[in-house]
Amino acid sequence: MEQLQVKATAGTGIEMAGEPRITSPRGFTAAGLHAGIKRKRKDLGLITCEVPATAAAVYTLNTYQAAPLMVTREGLAVEGKMQAMIVNSGNANACTGPRGMEDAKEMRRETARWLDIPEHLVGVASTGVIGEPLPMHQIGLGIPNLVKELGPAGHDSFCQAILTTDTCTKAVEVRLTVDGREVRVAGVAKGSGMVHPRMATMLAFINTDAAIERPALQSLLRDVTDETFNMITVDGDCSTNDMVSVMASGLAGNDPLTPEHPDWPLFFQAFSHVARGLAQRIARDGEGATRLVEVVVTGAETREEARRAAKAIVGSSLVKTAVFGADPNWGRILCALGYSGTRFISDRVDLYIGSVCAVQNGCPVPMMEVAARKALAQDPARIRVDLKQGDAGATAWGCDLTYDYVRINANYRT
Repeated sequence: MEQLQVKATAGTGIEMAGEPRITSPRGFTAAGLHAGIKRKRKDLGLITCEVPATAAAVYTLNTYQAAPLMVTREGLAVEGKMQAMIVNSGNANACTGPRGMEDAKEMRRETARWLDIPEHLVGVASTGVIGEPLPMHQIGLGIPNLVKELGPAGHDSFCQAILTTDTCTKAVEVRLTVDGREVRVAGVAKGSGMVHPRMATMLAFINTDAAIERPALQSLLRDVTDETFNMITVDGDCSTNDMVSVMASGLAGNDPLTPEHPDWPLFFQAFSHVARGLAQRIARDGEGATRLVEVVVTGAETREEARRAAKAIVGSSLVKTAVFGADPNWGRILCALGYSGTRFISDRVDLYIGSVCAVQNGCPVPMMEVAARKALAQDPARIRVDLKQGDAGATAWGCDLTYDYVRINANYRT
């Protein structure tokens, strides 16, 4: 599948890397291999930093939180730093009780032992089938081999090791200047199904060599997640294992970033660019999907109202199937808007499919059917709704719903 292109705005001071690598920020190495959790493909990955990095994370809001998330949260609570992240795919280690917790801790313990670092500096993430115990013998044998293979060239093997039903790897990197020094921000992610806002079945790992204070990093991650990872959906299911983590090595040598730093707005924009690019790639690679769907809502009273409307539209199964068939059935869009819970006056609403106006002031207008069909067949397919209630807006991303989504999930364990 062709990678989605996300371009930085000219003149912003942010440069997109030609070949994004999670190991590009100073101090980071990675590796990935096949340990035997899955039948053939790589299934165990590791990211490390040469120094304890300032770290932050956000987690799924599903009541059933997988053991790796709880172990990672526990480690970060010690001093807010992380030096390694061990990740497995093929098995979520979720809903696995006391054994699952002990297995996650054993992954942390063994990784720390082979790296010769304190246990609390190791984060753990898992993704895959829910409710099955991890094959700890295979993982135990794989960890020392992972450590041996660590290096700057480990980007691709790590990206492959975290995939489940994904059809492609997902990576974004940008570069900017802070205090006259080049700073790099790079991220990788996995996610294809069981994807819904707050958050999605997704794991994302972001590295930067910027020096940044931890409270600022945690606040930044939460704010950016709300605008990016929490604005995507594939199928309306919220996973047990979602996590976005970030490590900042500080090796770029800039003065520590805080919201008061003169370069904070630029760093915020760069970080957002990486997260948004990863979120869009996850939505575009939804199970069985053929294209990305972007829904823009403007004219809402508040940003939360706009978000609610955009997510309802992009998450509607009927809207998603209409996009798959390139059928400009705009009634489905208004229906989703109507049950979204967003406040609006129906006879003010304008609706566009691509650049084609289908509804103006709440009433249908003569529509160029061929042009509207062509717009829905584009990648991305764009839908825009103007509520004319206020000045707030939001954008949500999803994908079309195809026959293959059912096929993939009907045979997920087999």
